[in-house]
Amino acid sequence: MSNDGVAAVERALTVLDCFKPGSEKLTLAELSKRLTLHKTTIFRLLNSLIRCGYAVRDADGRYSLGPRVLYLGRVYESGFRLSDVVMPVLEKLSGLTGESAAYYVEGDQQGARLCLFRHQPHEGLHSQVLAGSVMPPDDSSTGRVFKTWAQILGIHDERLPFFSCGVRDPYTSSWSVPVIGDEDRFVGAITVAGPSERLRNVDVPCFERAIMQAAADLAAGLGASTKVRELIYEC
Repeated sequence: MSNDGVAAVERALTVLDCFKPGSEKLTLAELSKRLTLHKTTIFRLLNSLIRCGYAVRDADGRYSLGPRVLYLGRVYESGFRLSDVVMPVLEKLSGLTGESAAYYVEGDQQGARLCLFRHQPHEGLHSQVLAGSVMPPDDSSTGRVFKTWAQILGIHDERLPFFSCGVRDPYTSSWSVPVIGDEDRFVGAITVAGPSERLRNVDVPCFERAIMQAAADLAAGLGASTKVRELIYEC
């Protein structure tokens, strides 16, 4: 079975993606500036979206999202469990690298982070950070992500992923990447960690590609836009 999609559906979704906080109502001219589609095509797509309830046209001619979008949002919200999005990504990353993979969110102290989810292989020596552990601010790879990304509204240009060796404990190394979520905001970090002695012999580019792809997959699952995912993760 082919994985090809339906071009018209994808074009309609790109129209919906133009509506964002601060750009809740847009004219046809404004939409045409944001899209690579011909204005006539956008107009026809909008008419279809309006008929199905996914867009509305105001009396002044501006367009906005329709009530059907709110309905779908509520359906999604009622069935959403963060673990269902995060854990498959961590399991896959851990399987690819053979090391522990974890997802961190901000703690109750500036620069601190909470290990919210973690997956590790069943065999071998691994980092002993447990899900639920709170780490203080430091210069480990994960700590650097929170120091840098938790304080910004824009996007930093540091090379990713961050790497550290022997910072939190003298025998552990790690790679970390920021995770972007809904409204293209920083929401956490994904980290691969393991014994430094073992990680000295790994294929570093392979590890870096694996964690960058995992972060991109997680960002997609948490609602980050395609544009931002491509910019940060180069996917």
